[in-house]
Amino acid sequence: LSLQKMPLFIFFTGEQQGLDIWCIMGTNVVPIAKSLHGKFYTGNCYIILHTAEVKSGTRRHNVHYWIGEEAKEEDCLMASDKAIELDAALGSHAIQCRETQGEESDKFLSYFKPCIIPVQGSFSSHWRRSGDECDGTTMFRCEGEHVARLREVPFSRSSLDHKAAFIVDTPSKIFLFSGCNSCIQTRAMALDVIKHLRENRHCGRCEIGIIEDGKLASDSDAGEFWNLFGGYAPIPRDVPDAANGGPMTTSPKKLFWINKRILVPMETHVLEREMLKSDRSYILDCGTEIFLWIGMTTLVSEKKTSATALEEYVHLQGRSSIGRTVIMTEGHEIVDFKLHFQHWPKNVVQKLYEAGRQKVAAIFKHQGYDVAEIPDDKPRQLISSNGCLKVWLVDRGCVTLLCTEEQEQLYNGDCYIIQYSYAEDGKDYHLFLAWFGQDSVQEDRVATVSLMSSMADSVKGRAVVGQVLEGREPELFFLVFKSLIIFKGGRSTAYKNSILQKSNRTEQYQKDGAALFRVQGLRPDCIQAIQVHLAASSLNSSHCYILQDGASFFTWLGSLSSPSDHVLLDRMMDKLCPLKQSLLVREGSEPDRFWTTLGGRSEYSKEKCVKGWPTDPHLYTCTFQQCLFKAKEVFSFSQDDLATEETLILDCGEEIFVWVGLHSGVTSKEHALDFGKMFLQAGIARDGPRSINDTTVYAVAEGDEPAFFTSFFNWDSSKQAAAMLGNSFERKLAMLKGLSPKMETPDRSLRKSSSRRQEISSEPTTPEQQQQQPAAARRTFGSASAGRTARERLPPPSSAASASPATPSWSLKSRASSSPSTPATARRLFPSSSLHAPGTAAAHLPSPTAIGSPGRRR
Repeated sequence: LSLQKMPLFIFFTGEQQGLDIWCIMGTNVVPIAKSLHGKFYTGNCYIILHTAEVKSGTRRHNVHYWIGEEAKEEDCLMASDKAIELDAALGSHAIQCRETQGEESDKFLSYFKPCIIPVQGSFSSHWRRSGDECDGTTMFRCEGEHVARLREVPFSRSSLDHKAAFIVDTPSKIFLFSGCNSCIQTRAMALDVIKHLRENRHCGRCEIGIIEDGKLASDSDAGEFWNLFGGYAPIPRDVPDAANGGPMTTSPKKLFWINKRILVPMETHVLEREMLKSDRSYILDCGTEIFLWIGMTTLVSEKKTSATALEEYVHLQGRSSIGRTVIMTEGHEIVDFKLHFQHWPKNVVQKLYEAGRQKVAAIFKHQGYDVAEIPDDKPRQLISSNGCLKVWLVDRGCVTLLCTEEQEQLYNGDCYIIQYSYAEDGKDYHLFLAWFGQDSVQEDRVATVSLMSSMADSVKGRAVVGQVLEGREPELFFLVFKSLIIFKGGRSTAYKNSILQKSNRTEQYQKDGAALFRVQGLRPDCIQAIQVHLAASSLNSSHCYILQDGASFFTWLGSLSSPSDHVLLDRMMDKLCPLKQSLLVREGSEPDRFWTTLGGRSEYSKEKCVKGWPTDPHLYTCTFQQCLFKAKEVFSFSQDDLATEETLILDCGEEIFVWVGLHSGVTSKEHALDFGKMFLQAGIARDGPRSINDTTVYAVAEGDEPAFFTSFFNWDSSKQAAAMLGNSFERKLAMLKGLSPKMETPDRSLRKSSSRRQEISSEPTTPEQQQQQPAAARRTFGSASAGRTARERLPPPSSAASASPATPSWSLKSRASSSPSTPATARRLFPSSSLHAPGTAAAHLPSPTAIGSPGRRR
């Protein structure tokens, strides 16, 4: 739109983060003051713009238009037209959603936490109101877990049922009635609504009464509540929903293209992307949701016509209250829409970042500055740099502690367990990482996860575990190492056996042989050398390399590498081959011997490698029931959405965090990592399934959250309820009533067992049942109690072990066993009882006899 034709209501819109809201009043679009946001009148239609700044520095816009149940049809059409104009003014990048009263999307409701309460009447009548005073008794039905779906219902006993939570707001007291079949999160959300009502309708001065369905308590709250309805009477049994009463049926998909407000059906059994033309608009009816797709070359007037056709179609179908209606422009489709089409091409990553950097460099150069390249941003301080690092090699189901010199030298045919212990804010943290070399075998990988879980369970302090594959390491992995060299080959028995079975031998690093290393780093004190295939095709103009040819060394500078890369190269040369002189070679001036060592000249990449924009985090609540994994996004998430009964996944693109609440059903760190694998395989919020090999997975327990996890939230340590007894509802109720929440014992090893409620946990509760359950199944997630129990079954540790709190009492055999500084307990192996975990291939692990017998490997 040109400035002359741009509607006044969208001037200066979308420049700041947050919400902008307008109300449709006839032919006028009236802006709503911030103080009235969240107050919607049933007789009006509204336009809502949500603006958020994403990690790339750009702004993301979402446009919603809300339709009250008493709104006029012409107001609905006006709202859809103005939403189209707003989207066009913002660059046609926004997703537009039609929201009907009572059927709002979770994303829309997340803007107005804790809830929205529609007001009867029209917006013009609000001038005659004086706030939200409660003049009489109102009754609300509350559903939802992370957003509250609030609906006013008649004040009658017949409005009650067992499935939801009900709020009865009287002039002097607010009552919460919790249906026996309602979930804990719904009850907790209802408490947030009650807090909102007390503050806004009762000026913070109002009593609160809690009534549990099915419990005939004789307290005053229950008696007072039932007296409002004329006395107690049982509530009829819930009638099963029609949707759940029989087998699930899928409505056939209907695709129409819009020809001047006329919908032309397209006969097809399979939907393909090629069916959508850029100069047309289409409606895809999927039964429970309707999509309007608008081609990129469509004029604004034609977009308005398409939106009008969508409104007419919804009304003619008698589906004004359909659950979801989404409008999108070509190139900005949401995942849910693309999933209805076969073979939808994956999005091509645009190189805007590189182009922007080049333009900025050109501007500086034009102004007289000699800028070869704009420097990269400094890496985030993800973790303390003053921690203690330990590395174990996994071989035949047991582990070997590496000495200080060897722990910075990994082999890509092996698996390792890395422990990084550090202090932060006066608390002890332990980060455990299972690193899998690209050529490592499955037997070692399975054993590594199981052993890592046992080690993490046994340490005192806050433990986080993660799974990392070579080539996909996050910054955090390299930061704990400071310097690292990854060689080709391996030392584990399983790897050596796999090599013997292969006809073609893989590369194995030889100290006096030929090898090529790519040098990289985050900063001067954090550098890595990665051995790559010995061939010219492994070179890249963006990097620097070290080429070893027996006792001779070449250092190769790519033409696109920076001076900071050259500093890293010099530092790594001193570590990889100290006291050796190297021949400096610049790209384009290599001697013949250089190419001969690489096996001859060949083509290699000469394009600039630019780090992509970081991915915006998304939070999902996950469940796994009846062999079915389900995930649902939590929009506009905050720390308060980490409910203790749930398992949630924070998806950050190349890294995901599996957060496990103390009262969730996840009982081990391995179980949590499996949740991460299922999430990746399900392809949630992506173009398709992701491989576990391409993503780092962390498991974080409630109360043990490290800074590299809390940095994604506006974290408030005072809200951290990990030490409080009870579920989400009980914790919120204690705070709402101003009571001091019951706290756990200071011994963190008891935190898990004492806080898990019987109705949620699947663990046995009687001593007889506990004796029948396998020891590994009794190990709980994130608690040191399981590790402590394992230690109690072992002989008492030696005095050397007691003197070193960083070394567990079951500590492992050390490759540095001859070193006098290594305590004797560091040469002991895992006890057999700590090697097995539920759901792992225990058959791959050795017997107790075999565990204690192996000698030192050479």
